[in-house]
Amino acid sequence: MTVSNTTEPAEPEAGAQVLRPHAEDAFADELKALAAADDRPRPARWRLSPWAVATYLQGGTLPDGTVITPKYVGPRRLVEVAVTTLATDRALLLLGVPGTAKTWVSEHLAAVSGDSTLLVQGTAGTPEEAVRYGWNYAQLLAHGPSRDALVPSPLMRAMSEGMTARVEELTRIPADVQDSLITILSEKTLPVPELGQEVQAVRGFNLIATANDRDRGVNELSSALRRRFNTVVLPLPETPEAEVDIVSRRVDQIGRSLDLPAAPEGLTEIRRVVTVFRELRDGVTTDGRTKLKSPSGTLSTAEAISVVTNGLALAAHFGDGVLRPGDVAAGILGAVVRDPAADRVVWQEYLETVVRERDGWKDFYRACREVSA
Repeated sequence: MTVSNTTEPAEPEAGAQVLRPHAEDAFADELKALAAADDRPRPARWRLSPWAVATYLQGGTLPDGTVITPKYVGPRRLVEVAVTTLATDRALLLLGVPGTAKTWVSEHLAAVSGDSTLLVQGTAGTPEEAVRYGWNYAQLLAHGPSRDALVPSPLMRAMSEGMTARVEELTRIPADVQDSLITILSEKTLPVPELGQEVQAVRGFNLIATANDRDRGVNELSSALRRRFNTVVLPLPETPEAEVDIVSRRVDQIGRSLDLPAAPEGLTEIRRVVTVFRELRDGVTTDGRTKLKSPSGTLSTAEAISVVTNGLALAAHFGDGVLRPGDVAAGILGAVVRDPAADRVVWQEYLETVVRERDGWKDFYRACREVSA
């Protein structure tokens, strides 16, 4: 009797809810309603007009009363520029510090083409095959180079089908692999010299790449490659109110997907988390009176969402369901203190000089002191 140690990946059970649906699945009803109400010109193979794509991202109410939820809270002009870029022959580069929703915006922009999964995840080990194509080596050895033996990359598929492809963390990819994009973006062609053939992009194809501002110097883009992109810089939320709104919306969405109870009384703690992150990030208190040292971490909006979501889970499973200071204190400590030596000094100084003296924050101060001891 032979026992195999390998198992085939199981398909989700019928009716099972996936942990994180793709954007085109999670917001299928909104996309359908927008398509039905959209009477504006659409670029080739687009399912929505540029106006409808911008509405999908930023939210609004359709004539039939359908509410489109905001996916990105930020300057509308940036969204319009990004969408317009994709309607041309220029690729789009979303640039910004960590936590500015680059990946989120990228996924939703690709979702309106019907498939947001044509994705290349950039890492230091990303090979050229991930951008161009690979080979089924069993077929290759048995029959030699052929189209049947060729394994298309997500970009090759997007070119063939007139879809939008995505490259995440472009500056993490080695420079020689990055440069394999130049021909694709300039000539709209992917040569396959082994077969004496080429794949030409059909209308509708484009590329969205994301890059992290703080990764400059890792594998900076060559000037030749950068010229192939229109760059849109996604900023951090301008105001505390805007950031609180973003955190609240995303925590609510994530909480519902995890079957966590709603936290209507959690707004106070969300405001505190956002205030702490903004003050330490900016190096000054909100009233402008006290200068602060900033820790080594980014303290992004995405990290604030993570801290509050984890706090909500603590409140649901080990508390009374109400988000309290003790539920978010440990998460804040973990986000702020990345360097155990330098960051801990920054955090202790902030606690004693700012949080301790702030009216209405005594319970928050005690919770943070308890986990920081």
